[in-house]
Amino acid sequence: MGQSVGAVIKGVVIVRDLGYIKPPMATHYPKIGRLESAGALRDHWAQLGWRIPVDDRPAVGTASPLHQPFLLAGRPVGNRWCIHPMEGWDGQPDGSPSDRTRRRWQRFGESGAKLIWGGEAAAVRADGRANPRQLMAIADHIDHFVGLRRTLVDAHRACHGTTDDLCIGLQLTHSGRFCRPHDHRLEPRIAYHHPLLDPKFGIGTLPGISAHVWTDAELDGLIEDYVRAARLAREAGFDFVDVKACHGYLLHEFLSAQVRPGPYGGDLAGRTRLLRTIIRSIRQVVPDLLIGVRLSVFDTPPFVAGPEHGVPMDYAKCLPYSFGFGVDRADPLRIDLTEPIDLLRTLRDEGVVAVNVSCGSPYYNPHLQRPAIFPPSDGYFPPEDPLVGVARQITAARDCKQAVPDLPMIGTGYTYLQEYLPHVAQAVVRAGWIDSVGLGRMVLSYPTLPADLIHGRPWQRKLVCRTFSDCTTAPRNGLVSGCYPLDPYYRALPEAELLRRAKDT
Repeated sequence: MGQSVGAVIKGVVIVRDLGYIKPPMATHYPKIGRLESAGALRDHWAQLGWRIPVDDRPAVGTASPLHQPFLLAGRPVGNRWCIHPMEGWDGQPDGSPSDRTRRRWQRFGESGAKLIWGGEAAAVRADGRANPRQLMAIADHIDHFVGLRRTLVDAHRACHGTTDDLCIGLQLTHSGRFCRPHDHRLEPRIAYHHPLLDPKFGIGTLPGISAHVWTDAELDGLIEDYVRAARLAREAGFDFVDVKACHGYLLHEFLSAQVRPGPYGGDLAGRTRLLRTIIRSIRQVVPDLLIGVRLSVFDTPPFVAGPEHGVPMDYAKCLPYSFGFGVDRADPLRIDLTEPIDLLRTLRDEGVVAVNVSCGSPYYNPHLQRPAIFPPSDGYFPPEDPLVGVARQITAARDCKQAVPDLPMIGTGYTYLQEYLPHVAQAVVRAGWIDSVGLGRMVLSYPTLPADLIHGRPWQRKLVCRTFSDCTTAPRNGLVSGCYPLDPYYRALPEAELLRRAKDT
């Protein structure tokens, strides 16, 4: 049940999955708070078969590599902290922001992070929304996005002075298989029929859940939608757009469309054609707008709840596995970074200025993408110590960075580290494993974490995210997303009681 590191196929390191530990309850995993020192964390990782750098203590101010500037396509970024896109399911029905949306963007500005990776996902067209309150990057909303960006910039200036080294993007998306534009019923628009995901989500088996496979001709219109959204972002003052290709959404799904016929499937050139064409089209129409990509560099077969913990769906009849990206076709529980690294090189050559490295999907393997002891309501108890999930993401990002060193990369998956997040974050940046460290769930509960570390202020343990997964469980039950346990604002909402009831059922 150990990890085999260092096997090489086609010149690329394959990180083999650790295997699946079988405690029936999350409490069987040691809690981070019970690891008494950074050394204890190092030792625990070593026992699990991983060697991850961990500094003994966080450095203060400019002594920390996290607080050093770096360049993004020649543009200065003031430190190595990044805020991931964090949706709240709290926009207006027409796709414009609400006061709750503005509050979240204000807190992003107050955080002290100098790289804001997209704020949150904005759909490029109405049928691409992941929920009926997702923002839409359409022409009618230009003033709203100007206002959102201004809210963030003004908050940052008020707390941290200069904004000359602040870089802000807008994430552009189509949710594909996970579209819910009208209510909480799936209205999937898919790249191809997946033999495991289709039955998992009731496509073709549940009333009203049918899927529309994109035609090649329809994709021409989608490309134009992305270009229009990018033009809006530039006019609204954003520095870059993130062409989202992660977490099971449409552009990520196309990367695994080996069984799709025609120009947008089959080999790697075909499966990446849609993403590459969108990027080229944006560069042609909006040449002064920077482009980033948030990319899931590896996947697994979908997981379901087993008697004790999550288990992969039976994929035996799907071998060789032609339905994932960054997986070994002979054993899809193993990572093969050959194609993802080829894509990273292509993205660099296409003019992409940075890649935010992620993995998997919160819809069908949340333990992979969001390591946590406590699962969301539609999830499962983790089949491994969540520290394995953290190490897997950190190591995969390192392998990508080493393979394409001239492409700036942002790391993901650090929140579960809790008090030891800064110890690991500064160590991996110092070691050159990653250029910038992204915060997701942590920033919902503790938005000023970067600023506190930069200025040497006391660590606010009461605000540290404990990965209770309420920020995921709430939207899974039609409620706005936020940190209900630790943010007094959300704790006082009427939705907090609805969330408690949903968790009790």
